[in-house]
Amino acid sequence: MTQNIEQEKKTLNFIEQIVEDDLNNGLNNGKIQTRFPPEPNGYLHIGHAKAICLDFGIAQKYNGTCNLRFDDTNPVKEDVEYVEAIKEDIQWLGFEWENVYYASDYFQKLFDLAIEFIKQGKAYVDEQTSEQIAGQKGTPTVAGTDSPFRNRPVEENLQLFEQMSDGEITDGKMVLRAKINMAHPNMHFRDPIMYRIITTHPHHRTGYDWKVYPMYDFAHGQSDYFEGVTHSICTLEFEVHRPLYDWYIDQFATSGYRPKQREFNRLNITYTMMSKRKLLQLVQENLVSGWDDPRMPTLCGLRRRGYTPEAIRNFIDRIGYTKFEAMIDVSLLEASIRENLNATAKRVSAVLNPVKLVIENYPENQIEQLTAENNPENPNDTRQIEFSRNIYIERDDFMENPQKGYFRLFSGGEVRLKNAYIIKCTSCKKDENGEIQEIYCTYDPNTRSGMPEANRKVKGTLHWVSAHDAIDAEVRVYDRLFNVENPSEMECDFRELLNTDSKRLLTNCKLEPCLKDVKPLERFQFQRLGYFCVDYDSTANHLIFNRTVSLKDSWKK
Repeated sequence: MTQNIEQEKKTLNFIEQIVEDDLNNGLNNGKIQTRFPPEPNGYLHIGHAKAICLDFGIAQKYNGTCNLRFDDTNPVKEDVEYVEAIKEDIQWLGFEWENVYYASDYFQKLFDLAIEFIKQGKAYVDEQTSEQIAGQKGTPTVAGTDSPFRNRPVEENLQLFEQMSDGEITDGKMVLRAKINMAHPNMHFRDPIMYRIITTHPHHRTGYDWKVYPMYDFAHGQSDYFEGVTHSICTLEFEVHRPLYDWYIDQFATSGYRPKQREFNRLNITYTMMSKRKLLQLVQENLVSGWDDPRMPTLCGLRRRGYTPEAIRNFIDRIGYTKFEAMIDVSLLEASIRENLNATAKRVSAVLNPVKLVIENYPENQIEQLTAENNPENPNDTRQIEFSRNIYIERDDFMENPQKGYFRLFSGGEVRLKNAYIIKCTSCKKDENGEIQEIYCTYDPNTRSGMPEANRKVKGTLHWVSAHDAIDAEVRVYDRLFNVENPSEMECDFRELLNTDSKRLLTNCKLEPCLKDVKPLERFQFQRLGYFCVDYDSTANHLIFNRTVSLKDSWKK
């Protein structure tokens, strides 16, 4: 029994170990409460999925509570569209919040706290410009200098802050700063800004009721405290903010309870841009089709591309949580969806760049029913497919004069048609430009799959679609959006790093008729080609499929 406990402890990530230590020490009377606090200024991306899995996962594992709290303190960038999209993405990932809160729920409490800070001489109104404030903060090795407004009388600060909150002061003219220590070694303690004026943009919930808005550092810890959060889990860039997080709470807390902020490494993936600001630029400049463009790292983009919640959660679980920043190879994410779809996706035939093949010795009007597996993971799950004299194969699967090592179809060569017969190429027909128009073959009727003679070996097996009942479709072949491993670190304009071949549109594809009634987001393996899903734009009269991922990693060196 002891050995099993020790093995289980070894599987804990360091955040879980902190939680277990707190439980063992009786902290907060055994209560566990986390929160996921996104700012509603854009769509969630795969990096947020890591935080979601941790915040909600901790609550699930330790029978606690996880709330969703929107950090809506900047009306300039926020919108109700993003609020609804964030909720949808969290639920799609497989998680459910206990309560929905907003930082704006606490605007009055935070404002009242700010008044108390002023009365206690812990905050003052500063009329310097943002450039002046930044300049007088000093450097990590050089102390800052006091603002000329730092020692204003309390009554004057109260009057000015009231004018700010009443909308009598224009945006950018004044801020409220905490009065801490301009020589503190932690730059965040050098009189941080608590409130700024925003009068030109309505808040998505409160309209124009408020004219001053709290900064993140002032709102975040207090909101955690108001809600009863026990473990406030953030990414590593907030580690240096933690002492200020604690300081603010210490100024007003009246009990021994304190939320505990702890930090983990954020998710960085090769060939991927995680900056929400730059993702917004891609959308606004029409460099992608929208937030849900299948090339985007957003959760809605991954969903539209065909990724499953299970694959994303498995990926997050595998990379784990540490205190060290790292770059994760995107191939690990792609491997997760391959593994998931390999076990669940139905196998079908689709020819994306078709050329007609005529089997000259096959009866002209004969239609034959053959058996095909839907998924090798379940051999008893099969379907019937039609075979006829005229079929389509991939243009790349034929070469009139083959190169050495070419094992597909060529003049005089034999291949097997999957689930069907062995054929032999006799000739081909070209147009005036030398492009292949039709391929002519013969078949061996004794080599149908499943027949005793079918064991005759040939080196190549091709997928195909019968021309008799093939249906038309558009296929969008997606690849990595950027052509360099770490676009965030490049000094040039990030738009210059876009992969110009990240989307290819194929409009003359031929598919099995079993796909004619598919619904958006249904996923399939196109045999030998990759995994594909039905796009939202698909209709009964115009089928559209998105490539989720190739069968193998084509980027491997």
